[in-house]
Amino acid sequence: MFDIRWIRDNPDAFDAGRRARGLEPLSAALSSLDDRRKAAILRLQAVQERRNAAAKEIGQAMGRKDAETAERLKAEVAGLKAEAPALEAEDREAGAALQDALMEIPNLPGEDVPVGADEGGNVEQHRAGQKPGFPDGFVPREHFALGEALGLMDFDAAAKMSGARFVVLKGALARLHRALGQYMIDLHVDRHGCEEIDPPVLVRDAAMFGTAQLPKFRDDQFRAGDDHWLIPTAEVPLTNLVRERVMDERELPLRFTALTNCFRAEAGSAGRDTRGMIRQHQFAKVEMVSVTAPEASDAEHERMTRAAEDVLEGLGLHYRRMLLCTGDMGFASRKTFDLEVWLPGQDAFREISSCSNCGDFQARRMDARYRPAGAKATRFVHTLNGSGVAVGRALVAVLENYQDPDGTIAVPQVLRPYMGGLERIGPAKGKS
Repeated sequence: MFDIRWIRDNPDAFDAGRRARGLEPLSAALSSLDDRRKAAILRLQAVQERRNAAAKEIGQAMGRKDAETAERLKAEVAGLKAEAPALEAEDREAGAALQDALMEIPNLPGEDVPVGADEGGNVEQHRAGQKPGFPDGFVPREHFALGEALGLMDFDAAAKMSGARFVVLKGALARLHRALGQYMIDLHVDRHGCEEIDPPVLVRDAAMFGTAQLPKFRDDQFRAGDDHWLIPTAEVPLTNLVRERVMDERELPLRFTALTNCFRAEAGSAGRDTRGMIRQHQFAKVEMVSVTAPEASDAEHERMTRAAEDVLEGLGLHYRRMLLCTGDMGFASRKTFDLEVWLPGQDAFREISSCSNCGDFQARRMDARYRPAGAKATRFVHTLNGSGVAVGRALVAVLENYQDPDGTIAVPQVLRPYMGGLERIGPAKGKS
């Protein structure tokens, strides 16, 4: 969220950032809203000051026994008092209009972010790992075909209970899904220095506003009763851990990680990935959140992205890193790296992690600050978030990359300790 004073002081930079995102300039319109707000404040202040002055004059007139003047002033005060509610309402409305406009503005892209209209403008940074080798003539199957053939992935049972975009995992696939989440969270805690958090998955409006899911993306969220939302990502509760806090610089950086279920309405995804586990209403994800001083956030962004890459490399998966262009970045992001994993069944790369530097955009919405060493004034922190990684999509990648022509699935070496030593997943009992 932006400070209107910064926009007024830097209108050209603000509008240039919006143009890079493919949006219309807005500094002039916002300045007009601010002028309206200021004018309403000045009018209300003038009325209040005149009421106070007139009240004193009434006392002076009565002291002089000037009844006529006192009555005239009393009438003036009564008129001013009657005028005040309308002016107060105008002040509130002008302030609310400006606030609403500021809440709808996405973050500005960093200077090193490529300008582009959509995903076609994203820039590949590097690739790692190798595509799996399959026998000649073998056509790799997609994950849902593999899972259903094993009798361990049931979309029909899930649909009867919950509708489309849900799945029931059974037996060894359920354990593999759990193993993936445990492997990831252990990696981020033990190797990458994150503090493990077990956060609520129900949050209030203020928390969703703080990380910018509200108000713009209300239709993408699941409401839970009158007071709560189901989290679309653990970014929401993890980032809000520093809400309305002033931290000492020595506390930074803060690094959190959590394995949670996440819930998304997928309101804009009609017809996309309708089969399988790529795009579901409920899914598990390991999230990373960092809170840093502004000068450290670029380096922290690289560190976080490497931590997510470490997961994929440990699983022996082929992937590429993409720098997202201005037209494909998220609302709160100033710079984003996407990691895309190779899926042989789709013969394509698909996103499995997104790591974003939000600068002070979320911190302003949450009023999260720190005090630099030796300074009296506080500064807004920078916040970063990244999936490390999406557990369901990692399961998809393991199934498709580790499949054998006989339909069985080899268990990656790093997951076998979490699987009780199981090396290969075969059909469920009674399934051949």
